[in-house]
Amino acid sequence: MLGYRHGFHAGNFADVFKHVVLVCLLQSLRGKDKPFRVLDTHAGAGRYDLTSAAARKNREFEDGIGRLWGQTELSPELEAYRERVRALNPDGQLRWYPGSPRIVRDLLRPTDKLVLTELHPSEFPQLAAEFKGDRQVTVRHADGYALLESFLPPPERRGLVLLDPAYERKDEFDRLLAAVGLIHRRWASGGVAIWYPILDRAPVSRFQRDLQASAIPAILCAELERYPADGPPGLRGCGMMLINPPWLLEQTLKRLLPELLRGLRIGDRGQVRLEWLTPAP
Repeated sequence: MLGYRHGFHAGNFADVFKHVVLVCLLQSLRGKDKPFRVLDTHAGAGRYDLTSAAARKNREFEDGIGRLWGQTELSPELEAYRERVRALNPDGQLRWYPGSPRIVRDLLRPTDKLVLTELHPSEFPQLAAEFKGDRQVTVRHADGYALLESFLPPPERRGLVLLDPAYERKDEFDRLLAAVGLIHRRWASGGVAIWYPILDRAPVSRFQRDLQASAIPAILCAELERYPADGPPGLRGCGMMLINPPWLLEQTLKRLLPELLRGLRIGDRGQVRLEWLTPAP
């Protein structure tokens, strides 16, 4: 069950969506002086070479970061995201794409911490090398779900858990639901961001209903679909479940999601969704 390699998909539209939202979350955390900690449970390799054979196989990045790379007049939030990518490509040529760990690390202040877990035997050595000697980053070769309890609540009492599994397992949404329950029990005020693919709407809808039934408050659903369900098969969209999101994030995403859709959609029938599954208390 460890066949997924993100290098084939790095920088695609789903990465753009996920990382734009992630940057917004981190900027909000930076808005207060108190330190915070981020736990990325499925961290991947840290960065990806877009000139590699894997990335060039389907060239998914061309319909993702490739569309935004040379655009002008982006909103401040999209520009902040693109700056994270440019930081790895100082010569202006798009070669390296940052994974979530690299994006988070670039936005940490000296008092903030990052915990990364990765189980894949090929991805972990790259991740460990990426952050070797970095005292603000802890890297573990482990199942991120299994280590959740030992890392929560964080000493800082502020922060974010990013859950971004590969969705290779049929029970992945069940595992996510269990993880959300654990996080809420141990750290009810903590922020949680869950990325998920939209291929077949049925399992996503079931997961959303299960989250609503959990009675956990303050769950915001944000989605982007590049084309409708009657389009070609494959990954047509993705979403993020945001638990305890910053109070201004809804307003920001209401403005950002249509801009992202215009830049990333295929044809003219894509759509976005922004909805509270459970209200904030």
